[in-house]
Amino acid sequence: MTETQDKLIDAILMHVVFDGWSEEAFQAALADTGVDPVVARGLFPRGARDLARAWHDRGDDRMAEAFAAADLSEMRYSEKVAYAVRLRIEAIEDKEALRRATAQNILPLNAPEGAKMLWQTADRIWTALGDTSEDYNWYTKRMTLSGVIGSTLLFWLGDDSYDNAATWEFLDRRIADVMQFEKVKAKVTNGPLGRVLTAPGSLLNMIRAPRRRDDLPGRSH
Repeated sequence: MTETQDKLIDAILMHVVFDGWSEEAFQAALADTGVDPVVARGLFPRGARDLARAWHDRGDDRMAEAFAAADLSEMRYSEKVAYAVRLRIEAIEDKEALRRATAQNILPLNAPEGAKMLWQTADRIWTALGDTSEDYNWYTKRMTLSGVIGSTLLFWLGDDSYDNAATWEFLDRRIADVMQFEKVKAKVTNGPLGRVLTAPGSLLNMIRAPRRRDDLPGRSH
C-alpha cells in the first residue's frame, strides 16, 4: 500500500463518523490531504467505497504482520486461531467507521462484496496458520471462520465491557464451536460414509482449492 493510499484512508476515517463512507467524506479527505483528485480517482475509482475496501485490506495486512511477529510457541492451535481473529479486530482503528461500513455492506447491492471481504480475512488467517488443505476442507475452514469473524465483529460493535473482555470470551466460545465442528467432520470423513463421499470420482473428491491466480473467494487484491 502506497503512502498516498494510507494518507487518504487515515483522512477519511475522521469524516466517516459524520458522513459515513460517502462521496462527501471522500471529498473531505481529498481536501484534508491535498491529493490530486485525478490521482485519487485512479487509486479509488468508486471513491469512499473503494477506500473502505482498502481500509479492510490494510487491517488484514496489519493482522498478518502482527501474527507473524508474535511468539506462538506456547499456544494451542485453537488459541492461535482466536489470537489471529483478535489481532484483526484490534487492527480496527475506529469502531464507528466499521459500524458505518457494516451498515453499507448489508445492503443487497453491497452484500456480495461484504461477504467476500470476510472470506478474504478468514483466508488470510488460515494462510498465516499454515493451512495446506487443497480439497473441500479449504472451503469449509474458511466458511466457518468467516462466520466466527462476522459474528464476533457484530458482538464487538455493541460491547462496552472493560478492555473488550466480553468480546474475547464470545470469540473463545465461537472458536471452540469451530474446533468441535472440525472434530466431527474428521470423524465423518474417516468413517465409512466419509470414504464413500471422498472416493475417487465422487463430488467431494473433485473439489479443489482455487489457485491464487484465479478470481475466486479467498483471493487477496
